[in-house]
Amino acid sequence: MLACGALLRGSPQADQKIVKKWTLGRTPDGQPDLQGVWTNYDPTPFEQLTPEEQRPREPAVSTADWLVQDSPTSPRRSSMVVDPPNGRVPLKREAIAKKEALLALGSDSLEHYGPWERCITRGVPGSMWPSAYNNGHQIVQTPGYVVLHSEMIHEARVIPLDGRPHLGTDARSWDGDSRGRWERDTLVIDTTNFNGKGWITTQAAAGWLRGIELSQAAHIVERLTRVSEDTIQYEATIEDPNVYTSSWKVAFPLNKDERYRIFEYACHEGNRALENMLRLGAKP
Repeated sequence: MLACGALLRGSPQADQKIVKKWTLGRTPDGQPDLQGVWTNYDPTPFEQLTPEEQRPREPAVSTADWLVQDSPTSPRRSSMVVDPPNGRVPLKREAIAKKEALLALGSDSLEHYGPWERCITRGVPGSMWPSAYNNGHQIVQTPGYVVLHSEMIHEARVIPLDGRPHLGTDARSWDGDSRGRWERDTLVIDTTNFNGKGWITTQAAAGWLRGIELSQAAHIVERLTRVSEDTIQYEATIEDPNVYTSSWKVAFPLNKDERYRIFEYACHEGNRALENMLRLGAKP
C-alpha cells in the first residue's frame, strides 16, 4: 500500500513524506494473499461501442434499492473485452442465429430463460463478471485450495491447487471442472468439462451476448493477480470453437472492500418467480 509516513524532521526536505512501497503479503503456507472481500462495480461497457452505437441505456428496472452499500467504482474504460484489440467478441454467425432463435421463444417457454433466471448458476466465468448489483466476492485460501464465493446466486467454487488432473470427459457440470495453479504471483484457474447447457453470460450488462451458449468444448482460463493493497486484476480467456472464430479475453479490476457485507441471495431453482413469469407469458 502506498502509505504516507511522518515528515522528515530536521532535514531540508521537511515538507516531503515518506512513501512506503507496497509489498504483496503471503498466507502462512506461502501463497500470494488474495483473501478478503472484493467488489467489481464497473460502468465500463462489456464490448467496445462503435461510433454508430448509443451508450448503453440504464436498466429498465431500477436496482437502486439493492445498492445499499457504498462500494468503490472502477474507472470507465473503452470495454471489458480487451482481446481482440477492437473490443468485440468474435462470434460465429451460427452462434448468433442460435441465440436469436432461443430468445425469440415466447416468455411462456422455459428455454427463453437462462440459468441465472432459473436460479441455477451464473456460470464460469460469468459468476465473476460485473452486473448491476450484488457484485460482492469473497476469496478464502487454505493449504491446497482457494475458494471463490460470489454473492450473486450464493455460488462458491472450491478450486484445488495440488496439481491433480481434470476429471474424465464423461464428468460434466454447469460450472465445469476447475483446477488452479500459481504462475509466480498469479493464480491461474483452468476450467473444462462443461455440460453444454449454460450461457457464457446471463446478465443484461453483457449486452447482446446474453443467450450465447457455453458448449461442451469451452475452455476457460482465469487469472487473478494482486497488483496493490486494494486491487486484484482479473482476466478470463475464453476458447470455444463451437461458438467463436478465435479466443477472446475479458479484463477488469476487483476492488477491495472489507466494509462490504455479502447478504443471503435467497434464490433457488423452482421458485415462484420463474413459475409466475411462465404464467404471465402464457397465452390466454
